[in-house]
Amino acid sequence: MTPFHHTSDLTSARRIVVKVGSALLAEEDTGAVRREWLAAIAADVAALHRRGQEIMVVSSGAIAVGRRHLHLPAGALRLDEKQAAAATGMVRLAHAYQEVLDRHGLTVALVLLTLGDTEDRRRYINARTTLTTLLRAGAVPLINENDTVATDEIRFGDNDRLAARVAAMVSADTLILLSDIDGLYTGDPRTDPDAALIPDVRRITAEIEGYAAEARPGVGTGGMVTKLAAARIATAAGCRMVIADGKPLHPLRRIEQGCPCTWFRPQATPQTARKRWIGGSLKPSGALVIDAGAVKALSEGKSLLPAGVIAVEGEFSKGDAVVVRTRDGQEVARGLSAYGAADARRIIGHKSGEIADRLGYRGRDELIHRDDLVLG
Repeated sequence: MTPFHHTSDLTSARRIVVKVGSALLAEEDTGAVRREWLAAIAADVAALHRRGQEIMVVSSGAIAVGRRHLHLPAGALRLDEKQAAAATGMVRLAHAYQEVLDRHGLTVALVLLTLGDTEDRRRYINARTTLTTLLRAGAVPLINENDTVATDEIRFGDNDRLAARVAAMVSADTLILLSDIDGLYTGDPRTDPDAALIPDVRRITAEIEGYAAEARPGVGTGGMVTKLAAARIATAAGCRMVIADGKPLHPLRRIEQGCPCTWFRPQATPQTARKRWIGGSLKPSGALVIDAGAVKALSEGKSLLPAGVIAVEGEFSKGDAVVVRTRDGQEVARGLSAYGAADARRIIGHKSGEIADRLGYRGRDELIHRDDLVLG
């Protein structure tokens, strides 16, 4: 048997997104939360958190739990019934997560997202900022699709892809999909005795796609094909992804210990992938003209502060891409502005401590944070 030694992948991770499927969290026949399993994964999350790692959980299960409490009929539910079940189920799920994580001194923060939150620039920036602020505060964001307002036309469709979008949004370096199977096989292991687990995928080829189409489907809306779609999203953002069996207790600990699983490898780091996107994929909406001191600061890897900006050109919104250039027109960088053009004009030339007085609210200290800046 091929050895599985990938402990460094998890122990070296800085920011981790864990996706939990409905079949792992809720009993199939009753919809009751599997309390022992939830307590075990909470212990795993707490262990990672104590090591200084940032953890987010994308959890399915709200509909499965909620339908039980609303006494909805067995079988397929209508969209309105799913939304109603999600509304009551998410309350109970969030309470269950808070209960088990509180034993370890951790706070849960509930965040509901729709597809539009990852595609509209302003909402994307707001969601990213909220999530990163929660992580800095030491909380564990609990994320789910906002089923109560999503429709068939705007849904993510499954939480595998939602988890991948979240991982890309927050520049996570590791995405863990806990499934009812331990990875991608060369065939369906239920029917093919020669089906072999693929421990590493360096590139998603037509052959890999073929394996996913033949593989045993997962429980719920996301099977192996949707997990492959999630892998494309994650690896394009510089995030490695692992598919692992989540059914046993302490599934994250098992991954650390080298259990059988499939890792998908990115070709770049999250920071490199994000900066490539900022520098080459986004069309600038305006420009910031900076002084010599700001040019020097940027060359040293620092953020762009309002004090170093002498002019704002064009009209743009918060989160839009802008060019950063010198007085003589030389482009030195591109980045995502933390302020719209109107507010930027009111704070340029001023120290960060004066922003609240100038705008009437406290925003970010930087006009462009270094993580959102690409030097030319």
